[in-house]
Amino acid sequence: MKRLIIIATGCLLFGLASLLAILLSGLHDEIQVSDVGIVLGSKIMPDGTPSERLRARLDKAAELYRQGVFTHIIVSGGTGKEGFNEALVMAAYLSDTQSVAHSAILLDEHGNTTKATATNSAAIMQAHGFRSALVVTQFFHIPRSRYALHRAGIDAVYSAHATYFEPRDLYSLVREMIALPAYWLAMK
Repeated sequence: MKRLIIIATGCLLFGLASLLAILLSGLHDEIQVSDVGIVLGSKIMPDGTPSERLRARLDKAAELYRQGVFTHIIVSGGTGKEGFNEALVMAAYLSDTQSVAHSAILLDEHGNTTKATATNSAAIMQAHGFRSALVVTQFFHIPRSRYALHRAGIDAVYSAHATYFEPRDLYSLVREMIALPAYWLAMK
């Protein structure tokens, strides 16, 4: 019985430490001038428009672009169950509603996962001679996204979280508490 209590306490403490690390890392923006911003995709609505969550990411990236933090934006996403290419929808949103120049937008149309986005973004960056990136996503996704980008060979990775919160974020936090350690183990 005592061993069970020790194991349960250890798991609880590890969980709390993971939660705290994700919150602190994800909610603390590290905005540095970078060669490129990378926006990870999210749900496209049935009418072909970005979800509120995705709009928040794109709005944050556009704000940083206008401030001169980066001169190019990689929009990364695949084709979701709604049948829309996330990267194309994201690019259209940035150019049509946020006045981001078409020439500043780089497409990753195969970023179906965080790892795929990291791999594809690293290749795009290498092709353009970019060395630093600032990733824009939800706060809970920042640590895993940064880790994946580092593992893909991008040494200078900064971050900014989208200022959009919803009840689903609680589920996402729990998922990231499991996904982040699993990611570390799988990507070693």
